[in-house]
Amino acid sequence: MTVRPALAVRADGVTRSFAGRAVLRGLTVEIAAGEFVALLGRSGTGKSTLLRILAGLDDGYSGDVAVPERRAVVFQEPRLLPWERVGTNVRIGLRKSSQRPPATLSSLARSALNEVGLADRAGSWPGTLSGGEAQRVALARALVREPALMLLDEPFGALDALTRTRMHGLLRDLCERHHPAVLLVTHDVDEAITLADRVLVLAGGVITTDLRVPLSRPREGSQAGFHDLRTRLLAELFSTEETRD
Repeated sequence: MTVRPALAVRADGVTRSFAGRAVLRGLTVEIAAGEFVALLGRSGTGKSTLLRILAGLDDGYSGDVAVPERRAVVFQEPRLLPWERVGTNVRIGLRKSSQRPPATLSSLARSALNEVGLADRAGSWPGTLSGGEAQRVALARALVREPALMLLDEPFGALDALTRTRMHGLLRDLCERHHPAVLLVTHDVDEAITLADRVLVLAGGVITTDLRVPLSRPREGSQAGFHDLRTRLLAELFSTEETRD
């Protein structure tokens, strides 16, 4: 008998409409605990809508959704508070839910910043950070909560190619250390293949492709099998163009 892994996410029959237009149409998806899943889809297909539902930021849907209580979200923009220093920005995720003393919260924030290589920037203002540094702070703010589910909405889309590559490596290292389930929303097929255990394609309001990535890590475009996966996923994305409303 096959034993199913524990699930971090179970969404069943999820439907979400805006102004009478259904963006998600009875969507069903599962993510195992500790699994890294990338979600691809053309613009306007509902990728971010699904992420917001799983994050608890959108309750206007029908269907069943089960997610862990400990969740964290990283958006494309770091969304740091410019009037608070870096260390305080990282602690923000702990303030409402934690009864621990301020010294403990500061220690946790410093530890999280150390993991993303920014221990020396705890006292800096967000405006002094580069784009990559700001997004590393956003990752630290997410990870300081030790989330069972991390939701990433195109977090590297605004970064240059070199910084993005470095962030890919950092994210993989952090996930291997902390083992959260991850849902990464992205338009970048190569990014999805590089990072994910599974790649999903969303089209017409439902998951049309669920593809496991069998490649060993670390992954790169020249790796055997990478090109075939890219070709298959691009073909699926192009074939879904006619399904869009």
